[in-house]
Amino acid sequence: QVQLVESGGGSVQPGGSLRLSCAASGFTFSVYTMSWHRQAPGKERELVGSISSSGGSTNYVDSVKGRFTISRGNAKNTVYLQMSNLKPEDTAVYYCKATRMGVTYWGQGTQVTVSS
Repeated sequence: QVQLVESGGGSVQPGGSLRLSCAASGFTFSVYTMSWHRQAPGKERELVGSISSSGGSTNYVDSVKGRFTISRGNAKNTVYLQMSNLKPEDTAVYYCKATRMGVTYWGQGTQVTVSS
């Protein structure tokens, strides 16, 4: 059974940091490209960034460049999203996604709220 389970969300003040984790099981994690997406209330889901299967290549949306970092541990079947200097506009449900050759798996999401 394929599972992607996000954790690490919560409430934080502007300027704070959070690290999200996404634990994968039920498929060969190390050959999948992993990505993080987010969906704010009333808005469409958007890509935050992605990481190649080896971890050697990452890409980010402009709004998070320099603040967010995606990494992965293939031995632990886990992908991470380190978020720093958080802003209120980063408030959203964050989802991880696994993609390979047209096959896609999604996690259930974790809420991140940035507010003073």
